[in-house]
Amino acid sequence: MQEYQLTLKDKRIVWGKAIDIESLIGRYPSDSFRQGMNEALDWNLPAGIYRAKEVVMELDKMLEAILVQLGEPVNGDPTVLLDSLQANLAISGRLSSLPLGPLALEDKAGAEITAQAQRIGEQLLSWAREMNSEKEELDKYGTETLGKLEFRSRCYGHSLTPEAVAQVWGPIGGPRIMQIYNEYLHQFVLLRDALLPFANWEEVPFEVEEHAGFKGLRFLEPAREIFLTQLLGKKLTHKSIVQYAQSVVSSGLSDTGYGFQYRLGTVLPAGLGESARTAARYLLKWHPVQTIAAHEAQDPSAVSFDYEYEDYYAAPRNEAGAGKPGNKETLPVSGEHYDEPSIAQLLPNADTGRSILRFSLEMEGREFTVDLGQLFRGHRFLYRPYGNDNADAADAKRGSLSRHLAADILSHSGLVTNTDGIHFIPTGGNELVVWALLGKLYPENVVLLDKGDKEELEAAYVSGKGFGTQFLVL
Repeated sequence: MQEYQLTLKDKRIVWGKAIDIESLIGRYPSDSFRQGMNEALDWNLPAGIYRAKEVVMELDKMLEAILVQLGEPVNGDPTVLLDSLQANLAISGRLSSLPLGPLALEDKAGAEITAQAQRIGEQLLSWAREMNSEKEELDKYGTETLGKLEFRSRCYGHSLTPEAVAQVWGPIGGPRIMQIYNEYLHQFVLLRDALLPFANWEEVPFEVEEHAGFKGLRFLEPAREIFLTQLLGKKLTHKSIVQYAQSVVSSGLSDTGYGFQYRLGTVLPAGLGESARTAARYLLKWHPVQTIAAHEAQDPSAVSFDYEYEDYYAAPRNEAGAGKPGNKETLPVSGEHYDEPSIAQLLPNADTGRSILRFSLEMEGREFTVDLGQLFRGHRFLYRPYGNDNADAADAKRGSLSRHLAADILSHSGLVTNTDGIHFIPTGGNELVVWALLGKLYPENVVLLDKGDKEELEAAYVSGKGFGTQFLVL
């Protein structure tokens, strides 16, 4: 069994059984052109496993058919139609299908999704321009076949630029071409929105089944409507993002945790394998790995990963203890480097009927484990010294600062907190130790530092809620 691994600088995270996805992509039992009404041809995505780029390739067939049917002088120049697609995929402007820009979403989840929508839209458009310029579909099918494409697009009616309206509805256009172009736009919008939860969206494989009642990616419309309602209503949560992602990849799951496994891989919060200081907090990442083996789950093809503590507020807590006294003006760093641990493992918890994963590492000859779900929860709730989510409050009246070894904190059972004071935990820059601490500390007033200099400390002391005990991790 080849173990899957992530590399984080000079550290590694290993788990599960790696999956070969490449052999499954792009193998379809039929063509996207098929017999329609009378002599006309219809279009639909063939059943199969896709990634984003493969979908764009299939959509290019519709665009090329439109150009052929428009004839001279348009058939060699898709610029106007692609510019109208660009306006629909933009996150601002009158024609935007998802106008997140003007809404200025300031919550963390909304801000991440907004940036994601812009990135994905720009790349999809770039692929669309590149693929059509190569004219592979024209060479493959010829003008006679492309000229037969005709179907009814039951669409929301995407707005067009004036130039596109002139082409599509002009003397050489009409309702037939408008139907195809409407579907072309709508499928791109569905594709962009389907991939919003995934940081590595270009790599995510998802399954498409052919349905008589709708075309292509339209099976995603109900889940998409719920997701966008939450996004635009500023009620988007990590759980709702996971729930939507499960629908996109056709996992078949009804339960929702912090991540999941489906037959084409594992989806976890995007921070895993990244620096906790800069990683996205709400986006997800797909991994080509079977995390739960067949003998460890009733249905290994679809598994929802549960938090050990569904409600962290009710989780058992232990106090960090007194530690060694320090000075609030300068952090008592003793030059720890923590070359070890260099490897962390994700381990399924076999002692429970629920699918719980543990983040395990060895330090100072001892093994420490934390709940992986709590680790991600701690990351979502942490504070940064100069973050815009910090309390607008003066320096809280906390006692003197004390210093703790990371191993001492990790050795406690339950979650670690304290009644008062400032508690400093150096990690020597070891990202694995940082992540483990985020899974062990009670997720309130935990501040992750960059340098620990005087200026950063002054900002850190007024970070968080502005009251209660505080943990500083460096």
